[in-house]
Amino acid sequence: MPRVVITGMGAIAPNGNGFENFVNNTLAGKVGIKKISKFDATDIGITVAGEIDDFDKEAYVGKKAAKRMDLYTQYGIQVASEAMEMAGVNEENTNPEDLGVIFGSGIGGLTTIQDQVIKMHDKGPRRVSPFFIPMAIANMAAGNISIRFNAKNISTSIVTACASATNSIGEAYRQIKEGRAQVMIAGGSEATVNETAISGFAALTALSESTDPMKASLPFDKNRNGFVLGEGAGAMILESLEHAQQRGAKILGEIVGYGATSDAYHITSPDVDGKGAARAMKEAIDEAGIDPSQVGYINAHGTATKANDSGESKAINQVFGKGVKVSSTKGMTGHLLGAAGAIEAVITVAGLMKDEFPANIGCFDQDPECQVDLIDQDHQHFTTDYAISNSFGFGGHNAVLAFKKWSQE
Repeated sequence: MPRVVITGMGAIAPNGNGFENFVNNTLAGKVGIKKISKFDATDIGITVAGEIDDFDKEAYVGKKAAKRMDLYTQYGIQVASEAMEMAGVNEENTNPEDLGVIFGSGIGGLTTIQDQVIKMHDKGPRRVSPFFIPMAIANMAAGNISIRFNAKNISTSIVTACASATNSIGEAYRQIKEGRAQVMIAGGSEATVNETAISGFAALTALSESTDPMKASLPFDKNRNGFVLGEGAGAMILESLEHAQQRGAKILGEIVGYGATSDAYHITSPDVDGKGAARAMKEAIDEAGIDPSQVGYINAHGTATKANDSGESKAINQVFGKGVKVSSTKGMTGHLLGAAGAIEAVITVAGLMKDEFPANIGCFDQDPECQVDLIDQDHQHFTTDYAISNSFGFGGHNAVLAFKKWSQE
């Protein structure tokens, strides 16, 4: 079976717009969480979010096209464009029928849904936009990306809540590994910093009520009190090694394993013992053909909720023991829901490239229930050949990607 390599990456996150900014700021420990400015959240009782406040829709999307896309699709177009530009994939070196898209979202065009429902209620059904449906549905980031880049292989969207992007990258990896495509655009996007999403997650008591952006998202801290909602997108260009070498592409890293399991436990809570998460991690490293001791870094799902962080810690201990280095980047970005796994995959691969990994920002007093070796800002520089990235979603979805530092061997 062909080896699957990464030749391009793109990202937009609350702490960095664009791949270079996101990677540099994340490695520097920059927190992008801030006071909510997109709407007045006073009545909800939630004051901070991982907002993106420097997005230029005209730079990648175009003013006219943006009018027919929800913000989550616009974010997806930007990161896919950045990744494709980095990879150098075009119709001169890649057959459009060999180029596919698997791009996920946890919720899709929720801002469009919110705005159009309000318009229907206030002004009547005839005032609903003719673009309501093609802007709102969750496959439209994938659809618009495939149109933008003339990608004529599979074009599909995966919706597995907070595991959506990781499942999308994993399934794209499989598509190439099984010989069904040569190049895939994969990742996820989310734009849900709005009244409906904040109200909904607040009603679940899932969100942090902290008013201090620096002490709101606290992965693995004993005083963690819920996640901070974030927005953004990430993309990777996956390619068969043969195709990448034939066109002289610069190779950034390699995907060597993918695990996907279900807790089959509860609609919102993870399995308290972490058994499903542990199986997904084990599947990923088994497919990679490596021993747990060879994995030097885990980018944890680490949402800063009580149940996730303790359950994930147990899962990591079941598979790896307590020696592997761990961090969650959600202390800096908040939780990007269906896009989280994409930006976290990007920073994991960037870490392997740079021999520098993100610190676990937001943990001031580690919870004794979370017995994992968290990276602090004094110990970010180390070398490893293998790293994994975890994502777990409402409904019991577990997805794990295993990455290898690029080498010919």
